[in-house]
Amino acid sequence: MSGDFDIQQYMTEGVERIVSEALRSTIKNPRESAFMLKFAAASKKATKRREEALKNGENIPPFLIASISSSCNLHCAGCYSRCNNATTDSEPEEQLSAEEWLKIFKEADSLGISFILLAGGEPLLRRDIIDAAAEVKNILFPVFTNGTFIGDRYLDLFDKNRNIIPVISIEGNKDATDSRRGKGVYDRVITAMDSMKKRGIIFGASVTVTRNNLSEVTSDEFIESLKDKGCKLMLYVEYVPVTEESIELAPGDAERELMNKSIDRASEKYEDMVFVSFPGDEKSSGGCIAAGRGFFHINSHGGAEPCPFSPYSDINVRDTSVREALKSRLFSVLREGDYLKEDHEGGCILFKKKNEIERILAVM
Repeated sequence: MSGDFDIQQYMTEGVERIVSEALRSTIKNPRESAFMLKFAAASKKATKRREEALKNGENIPPFLIASISSSCNLHCAGCYSRCNNATTDSEPEEQLSAEEWLKIFKEADSLGISFILLAGGEPLLRRDIIDAAAEVKNILFPVFTNGTFIGDRYLDLFDKNRNIIPVISIEGNKDATDSRRGKGVYDRVITAMDSMKKRGIIFGASVTVTRNNLSEVTSDEFIESLKDKGCKLMLYVEYVPVTEESIELAPGDAERELMNKSIDRASEKYEDMVFVSFPGDEKSSGGCIAAGRGFFHINSHGGAEPCPFSPYSDINVRDTSVREALKSRLFSVLREGDYLKEDHEGGCILFKKKNEIERILAVM
C-alpha cells in the first residue's frame, strides 16, 4: 500500500461521484432534481470545510452512520445489531433524545459531513428524530428501514422533505426476503415501494450480499424488478459475519471483484439509478475507512464507535461533541496503527481484530 495515499481526495471523489449520479438519476423528476442541485452546492461547501479542517490537522469524514433506535419489530436471521445487543426487545433506556440528535446533526453540518445514514434497530420507530433530521437541509439522510412502517404519515414526510431518502432492506425475491425477515414482509415492502412510486418519492433498496445470493441480487432480472417499482438507489452491503460460524458467508476477494464488476456494468446500463457498495474496495481506499477515516458510527446511546460492526467506544457525544468524538483515543489508535490497513479475506477487518480492540480499550 502506498504511504502517500490521500484518503480525503479518495472520499471527496466518492462523494462527487454519488452526487453526480444522483443528479443524473433524478433528471426526470423536477422536485428531486431541484433538491439535488441545492444539495450538490451544499456538498461542495462541505468539502471545502473538510479541506480547511485537514489543514489544521483534523480529519472530518463525509459520512456518519447514526443508529437512532435500539428497537425493531422484526427478528431477521443473522442480524448483527441483535447479535451485538444494540437492538433488543426490552424497553429502550437512556437513548439520545430528538433534541440531542438535532444538535449532533447541526454540528455535523457545520463540520462538513454531507451524509448521515439513519439506522437502528428500526429507525422509523423514532419519528421525532426523523422530523429533526428533516430540518437539516444541507445533509442527505438515507433511512435504512425494513419498510413495514411506511404509511401515509411517512409518505407525507418523505414527499415534503426530499433530504430524507428511505432505503428499504430486501434480500432478493419473495422467498429470500421472507426467509430472513419473516413471512409477509416482502409483500409489505413491495406495497410501500408502489406507494412511493405513485407519489414520485425517490427511494432506494439495501441488499445484504453473501456468497450465496451474489449472482441473483446483481442480475438484470432483480435490478429491473426494482427499477420498475421506482427504485433509484441500489446499495449493496457486504455481509459481515456476526459469529465465527458465519464467516464463510462473507464475500471473499473473488466474490468482491465479481460484485464490483457487476456494479460497474449495472451503472453503465441503468443510467437513471445509483449503485453503491459498502464497505467497497478497501484495497483502493488504503484500507478500512471506519473510525473516522471515511465514516464513523454513533449508537442510540451516544457512544461513538468505529463502525456498526465494531461496537466499541471510549467516548460519548452526549458528554462532549462530534468533533471531540472524532479525536477519541480509540479512533486515533486505530487510524494511526495498522488495524485498518491489513489485507484480509472477506468479512470485516475490525471484526477479525475484535480481541485486539478489546485489549486496547482495557488499557485506556
